[in-house]
Amino acid sequence: MLFAGTPFELNRLMLVRIVMAAVLIAVMLLAFRSPRLVPRGLQNVAEYGLVFVREQICFEVLGKKTGRKYFPLIATIFFTVLFLNFSSVIPFLNVSSNARIGMPLVLAIVAYVAFNYIGIKKYGFWKYMRSSIVVPDVPWAMHFLLIPIEFISTFILRPFTLTVRLMANMLAGHVMLVLFFAATQFFLFDGAAWMKGLSPFSLAGGFAFTLFELLVIFLQAYVFALLTAVYIGLAQHADSH
Repeated sequence: MLFAGTPFELNRLMLVRIVMAAVLIAVMLLAFRSPRLVPRGLQNVAEYGLVFVREQICFEVLGKKTGRKYFPLIATIFFTVLFLNFSSVIPFLNVSSNARIGMPLVLAIVAYVAFNYIGIKKYGFWKYMRSSIVVPDVPWAMHFLLIPIEFISTFILRPFTLTVRLMANMLAGHVMLVLFFAATQFFLFDGAAWMKGLSPFSLAGGFAFTLFELLVIFLQAYVFALLTAVYIGLAQHADSH
């Protein structure tokens, strides 16, 4: 732990966040420091990622005009989640800072503030709230049931589910990797002699789950960015509830 006992105290998880944020910034700076018309190397990889976010998330959900407008926000969320997740499979880091509630909550708050700000800016506060929680063309008595449900769904469950989905998936992956590789170490060095024969199987299981975790790392970044775009789209069309 660095700076222990001071207001700037940093534990291991915070250090991992700082390291991965620095890596993300460094990758983007190196990729686009001298951009070429025909990209290659790191620029090619970075552009492929940006094009994926733009085409498959922003344009697909929001359309070209609106998608282009909010592309910087959604791309920032996507790559932040991706890089912070990626630390879970990097040796000596071995943990995603998204496996704890702090960072997923911060990212969910960013998305929450963004889509509500966009809706309020377009409609004004009261019209946006009314359009978001009042279901049209239903018997008036049903509003006593539907308004609380819509309010909870829109303004409470959205940030909650964004936070918990990301945290739970990354925490589960971290626990599984720890179990596989800790079992391998135990079988080899601490277990009975007959257990040594089990170590190749637990090691192979750990390697296979690492490959699966790489898929989860990408999917969680994709889902978080996709839902952010969906919520922005819903906020922009709140009057067509």
